[in-house]
Amino acid sequence: MSATVHHIGGEKTPSLEPIMSLVASDMNAVNSVILDRMQSEIPLIPELAGHLIAGGGKRMRPMLTLAAARLIGYSGDRHFKLAAAVEFIHTATLLHDDVVDGSDLRRGKTAANLIFGNPATVLVGDFLFSRSFELMVEDGSLKVLKILSNASAVIAEGEVNQLTAQRKIDTSEDRYLEIIGAKTAALFAAASRISAVVAESNDETEMALDSYGRNLGIAFQLVDDAIDYSSDRETMGKDAGDDFREGKVTLPVILAYARGNEEEREFWKDAIIGHKSSDDDLARATALLHSTGAIKDTMSRARHYGQRAIDALGKFSSGNAKDAMTEAVEFAISRAY
Repeated sequence: MSATVHHIGGEKTPSLEPIMSLVASDMNAVNSVILDRMQSEIPLIPELAGHLIAGGGKRMRPMLTLAAARLIGYSGDRHFKLAAAVEFIHTATLLHDDVVDGSDLRRGKTAANLIFGNPATVLVGDFLFSRSFELMVEDGSLKVLKILSNASAVIAEGEVNQLTAQRKIDTSEDRYLEIIGAKTAALFAAASRISAVVAESNDETEMALDSYGRNLGIAFQLVDDAIDYSSDRETMGKDAGDDFREGKVTLPVILAYARGNEEEREFWKDAIIGHKSSDDDLARATALLHSTGAIKDTMSRARHYGQRAIDALGKFSSGNAKDAMTEAVEFAISRAY
């Protein structure tokens, strides 16, 4: 076992390349399952699903399943189908999200619902959810089925929670963390944990991988919410300011609102209910987020959760897998710079 303590913030620019190289051959097997299982006799289904699945996503969640298997020395192949199931769950939620949010872009491309319409997008999302459950059932592990089905339910709860918090400036920081813990971190956690189940590892290993994925997921979403105000469509694959225009109360907004003077708080109230959504309003919001330290402190929280993810790997032996999973956390945080 390694006792090395790794801290975020080294000198070199982090990359996803180590984790992508680590799992490259395994990912080919996963991609083969994905392409096979998104087929249907109804041509619109693979066409619409392929628009998003082939849209240049990093496949971060299935990569975690594959990397975790390498970390614990699992040499079977059950996790290939399960990694595909994870990607189908993620893709289904993205298709549904685009309908709910009305965003124009996803992964730098026109959102599927703007091309194919809302009804077809929702239904193909349902199809992919169903395919993911077929893959889980084929694996045959009730425990895996329980973990992934629970994650699917939690994600849906998180999305509904976010929807009911939309345009409510008084959303608390606790509720925000509850939302992102459900809609983002739950699948990161499940994706990381299931490899320990198929490898028949002990509970301690399972929960260490769950903790790694969960904390990485929270860090990942915190960074996403920060760069929504300070990045561009090339970096994010969606339009800057989407959260602002949709009235999403994310941590940067919660912090800026709490720290603002009376006039600034009135601005935020008007903006979040939809009365201020112009480019000038977005520029003012961004300026306030920086002047109040809201972006800086959101990134500080992201580093905190990222460090917790890295610390969760402390029980595992040093090697390429551990190094790659550590750098994946650092990459997730460095996207904001």
